[in-house]
Amino acid sequence: MRKWLMGLMVITTGFVLTACGSTKSSEDDSWKKVKDKNELIVATSGTLFPSSYYNDENELSGYDVDVAKAVAKKLDLKIKFKEYNVDGQVTAVNRGEADFAANDFGMSKDRAEKFSLSSPIKYSFDSMIVRKSDDSGIHSLKDLKGKKAAGEPNTSYMKIADKYGAKAVTYDNATNDQYLTDVANGRTDVILNDYYLQKMSLAALPDIPVKILEDVYFNANSTGFLFDKKNQALKTKVNTALEELKKDGTLKKIAEQYFGTDVSTKPKQEVTEKVSAD
Repeated sequence: MRKWLMGLMVITTGFVLTACGSTKSSEDDSWKKVKDKNELIVATSGTLFPSSYYNDENELSGYDVDVAKAVAKKLDLKIKFKEYNVDGQVTAVNRGEADFAANDFGMSKDRAEKFSLSSPIKYSFDSMIVRKSDDSGIHSLKDLKGKKAAGEPNTSYMKIADKYGAKAVTYDNATNDQYLTDVANGRTDVILNDYYLQKMSLAALPDIPVKILEDVYFNANSTGFLFDKKNQALKTKVNTALEELKKDGTLKKIAEQYFGTDVSTKPKQEVTEKVSAD
């Protein structure tokens, strides 16, 4: 896996003109623009296994990638992927350089001001990867204080780590083997992330002596595609396609291919602890 937003008459007229102008500028033509160009442009990382990564044939692959491809097929559109780190993906959506981002996105309080998510494509919860030999000295979230937490800057996981007093060690679109190796050799101590992503990463790299910290799970959540909040027309079309893919079993099939279980439905495991990143 490789590069794994004076007089009453004058005042009234001014108001009417302003209102009309505002209505025109606020028209949502996001779906029309995509339909006219006959192509979805999707931001992703290419390094987040198994959501977006390069397979052994050096092809961009992964759960989010394949679901995005299935959506494009349902909408009878071509699809093009552009690769960025997390901040770059968010910026690309905000600037209109991408129609949406597909990279296991949840919704933080900060992002909710400008962005929205599609219907969920994955249900999960959060966990921590630590060293096998000593659990990195971590037995609960409170033990993060003073530990070296690995991740990309400005993610909700790094904000949680910071909230508990961890020291940030940041990476720019690094591959999973680099993250895991750094925990194993002590350069870092812990990685906070999605449980299923971590589970599949460990299964793909079994020789690296790290593990998921058992029974320390938090933040039951769902993820989806990240849209600019203004582009509701496009999001509605994508959501309709996702609903059809769920009904016809396509989402389940793709989920089982990448996660070994159907992550498109809520997990049976109950996770009650909630930790805010804000």
